[in-house]
Amino acid sequence: MKRNGFTLVELLVVIAVIAILMAILMPALRLAKDQAYAVVCVSNLRNLSLAWFTYAEENDSTLVDGHIPQNTNQPNAFWVEAPQGPAGNYTGGSNPTLEDMLRGIRRGKLFPYAKNVDAYRCPNDRRRRDPTQNAFRSYSIAGGMNGEDKYGFSKRAIEVYDEIKTPSMKYVFVEESDTRGWNMGSWVVNPTGDSWIDPLAIWHNKRSTLGFADGHSEKHRWEDERTIELGGEETWGAVSRNQPDNPDLIYMQRGYQLRPE
Repeated sequence: MKRNGFTLVELLVVIAVIAILMAILMPALRLAKDQAYAVVCVSNLRNLSLAWFTYAEENDSTLVDGHIPQNTNQPNAFWVEAPQGPAGNYTGGSNPTLEDMLRGIRRGKLFPYAKNVDAYRCPNDRRRRDPTQNAFRSYSIAGGMNGEDKYGFSKRAIEVYDEIKTPSMKYVFVEESDTRGWNMGSWVVNPTGDSWIDPLAIWHNKRSTLGFADGHSEKHRWEDERTIELGGEETWGAVSRNQPDNPDLIYMQRGYQLRPE
C-alpha cells in the first residue's frame, strides 16, 4: 500500500529539527544585524564629522556651536536646533513629534553639509522601541568642542579648530541616550576624577561609535562592565556614576578636548 504524507512522529521530528536550527541560527542572525547597523552608524558619524570639519574650514576655523539649549531666542545658531513647530516655537518639553525633531535638525547649521536626516540617527537606537520615548537624533557633540563647556560647566571649551591638539585622538560626536525625549545640550564628562556625568549609549555589542575631529569615525569597545551597565540602563541616576579606575572613563577623559587651565 502506498503511503502519502508524513506520520505524526516524522512531522514532530521535522519540527524539532527546524526548532534546533532556528535556535542555532538566531544568535548569528542577530549578530549580523547588529554588525550591519554598526556599519551604518560608523558611516553616519563619518559624514557628520566631515560636515563638522568642513564647517570649520569654511568659517575661518570657527567651530559650529555644539550646544543645544532647551529653549532659545537664537534660532539657527547651533549645529542642530531643539525640536520646534513650524513657526520655530520650542516643543521639546512636551513630547515633541517626529516632525518637530526633524525640523530642528534641518534648521541646524550643519544641515547644509549633511542633508540626509537619517545620518543623525543610529539605526539601533532603542529609544524608538519605548512607547514613553520619541527620540530621533542619536548623536551629541562633546561639550568641550564649543559645546556646553563654553556656557558654564568649565568655560574651557575649544572654539577654534586650530586649538585642537591631536585631532585624530579627540572625539567630537558621541552616541548618547538622553531619556528626556531628545538629546539636550551636549555630552559632557569630568576631565579628571572618578565619575561620569552623562552616560554613553551602547548599542553595538559592548561598543559605541565615536566621530573624531580629523573627520574619521570608529567603533570603540568598552572594557569595564560598569560602563556597559551604565550605558545599558539608559536612565538618569539608576547606576552609580562614581567608577574609580575605570579604563573607559580614562579613555573618554583623554579624548575630551578642553583649553588648558
